[in-house]
Amino acid sequence: MESSPNRRLGKVYLVGAGPGDPNLITLRAVRCLQQADCVLVDYLVNPRILRHAPQSAEIVRLGRQHGESRWSQEEINQELVRRGSLGQVVVRLKGGDPLVFGRLAEETRMLVDRGIPFEIVPGITVAFAAGAYAGIPVTHSELASAVALITGQERFEKPDSALDFPSLAHFPGTLVFYMGVTTAQQWTTRLIQAGKAPATPAAIVRCCSLPNQRTVRCRLDQVADRLGETPDIRPPAVVIVGPAAGVEEGFTWFEYRPLFGQTIIVTRPEHQADVLADRLADEGADVLIQPAIEICGPSDLVAVDRSIAEIADYAWVVFSSANGVRHYLDRMLHCGRDLRALGGVKLACIGPGTAQALSRYFLAADLIPERFQAESLAEALSERVAGRRVLLVRASRGREVLAQQLVAAGGRVDQVVAYVSRDAQQVDPTIRKRLRQGQIDWVTVTSSAIARSLAHLFGEDLRHARLVSISPITTATLAELGYQVAAEADTYTMEGVVKAILDRLSADRQG
Repeated sequence: MESSPNRRLGKVYLVGAGPGDPNLITLRAVRCLQQADCVLVDYLVNPRILRHAPQSAEIVRLGRQHGESRWSQEEINQELVRRGSLGQVVVRLKGGDPLVFGRLAEETRMLVDRGIPFEIVPGITVAFAAGAYAGIPVTHSELASAVALITGQERFEKPDSALDFPSLAHFPGTLVFYMGVTTAQQWTTRLIQAGKAPATPAAIVRCCSLPNQRTVRCRLDQVADRLGETPDIRPPAVVIVGPAAGVEEGFTWFEYRPLFGQTIIVTRPEHQADVLADRLADEGADVLIQPAIEICGPSDLVAVDRSIAEIADYAWVVFSSANGVRHYLDRMLHCGRDLRALGGVKLACIGPGTAQALSRYFLAADLIPERFQAESLAEALSERVAGRRVLLVRASRGREVLAQQLVAAGGRVDQVVAYVSRDAQQVDPTIRKRLRQGQIDWVTVTSSAIARSLAHLFGEDLRHARLVSISPITTATLAELGYQVAAEADTYTMEGVVKAILDRLSADRQG
């Protein structure tokens, strides 16, 4: 296939996605994804990395998972050429580093032959990430002065092995075998026959840097047996061989984080899920995101626009959520007003999360109650609103207690619906199955609306996991629905939710 002389060529980015953790992707890789028209992605790449691509980008999965047919290398090469010739920006996204057993030479050769521009973006290779995340120093001042990266599966069309096992057996450092799980019996035997001591320390590391990482330490002559005895140790995995693999496990940190081994569902709206999800992941949890509610703008903005036009007439503007801040202030800017319009207005927020949303617009809250709930906010405002006009920015649904108490205190309260909250209708079938089978440890419940939606979405299956509630009000809503909570936050924030889980697990261990 040759490109037309009048057609602008695209560009192909051959990008390393890192070992698994989506936070281990490079800034350059993110920049490439952000401008992609199409992403050709290997099955080992963490799906959360794809959030960096535009919504308009076409995602092409190259198979081996979920029943998808596997693309041959020739098909991949031809697709890169075809799309590049059409003028598309293509990201070829590979696990680890594309230069390490990524068959990069074949892809670049085709691009060079067809005159299609390309760029190689390296990633963190699995060998070095496995050392870091399993607590194994692959180089060591006393034990290992070199590292060798070795394939455990050479291409079947090769007439002879290119691996020099006698040289590998006497290599002065650490050997890291890729793709060697199914062939472990062959390469360990040949290595020992070539003179490597059977008692050489070894470590099998599966799903490096992911919440389900598994590390098995053993001797070289035990590797094949350990793989056979441990059915959950299957590809993707690397095997680290050498004296450094026997270093004391005090260097290990990843699998000792407090939430390691815990699977937790975050149920906040998709655009807000990352704050809680990232904190739980930092503590070691396997985080699944299943929004229980969706947030969007209202279809009728007449009342919102009227309040913006009259904003200077209000003594207080009260925000009861970060969503309210974002939707209301974005609408104000859209209407041609700027933040100077709020110069004479006091701002009240229900809690620090809402105040933080304000700060993104370079605004500071004048009042945040000690307890982050509507009753406390109403109490804090009660002595300040008598005879004064108050604007309450709210969702399409929610409790009326704040407005009612401000009116009772003598405030002239206007309410505007700045955003619509509605129940999610779609459930990830994998999450539903795992919940039903008792494979989920915790479900986060961060509002009463989310509690009601979860009851509708999951019903009895919700009883197969522990529920953590953000506040007594949310706990009461769950109780009305017939569910008990295992933990409740002391402070009604995302950080409070994380702490509640940690405190409960700590108490369980001590008990």
